[in-house]
Amino acid sequence: MEIPGLGTLTASDYDGLLSAPVEVPVLGGAYRFHVEGYEDDPAPHEFHAAIEAFLALDGRALAAAAAAVFDYYRHMGEIFGDELDDFPRIAGPGEVWDHVTFASREVTVCRGYEGDPVFVSVEAECEWEVEHGLQVVFREGARITKVGPYDGHLKNDEDVLYERF
Repeated sequence: MEIPGLGTLTASDYDGLLSAPVEVPVLGGAYRFHVEGYEDDPAPHEFHAAIEAFLALDGRALAAAAAAVFDYYRHMGEIFGDELDDFPRIAGPGEVWDHVTFASREVTVCRGYEGDPVFVSVEAECEWEVEHGLQVVFREGARITKVGPYDGHLKNDEDVLYERF
């Protein structure tokens, strides 16, 4: 199956379709796209638009979410910081992305539930929460609307960037 911006996709070992690696400027490297629910979706053009918007992003999108990611870091520091000798010391939002690695090299594109917009979700490793990592969700591929521990959910109830769990 062909999807604009991603080329030819093949059936994934899981549900959905999988692309060959595609350069993703906002993440600084090539990533495979796992697209879920596209084949049966009544509005595939919304997937196309979200993918196009996501691929057009640059580092400013991550910079805009740095304060929310830093809040997540500080919250984990309140819980674990005194207990762990290797808990990183991050001075502020301007340094937080230096402690995050987008290592999975896979981006998920899906619609949460019927009537929801299409979301682009990326899982990352972060030095302050090695067990749950970091999930970054881009609503309609255009802006980050959720950051926090990877839980697979695409949005918070109140549409806030970071919500304590």
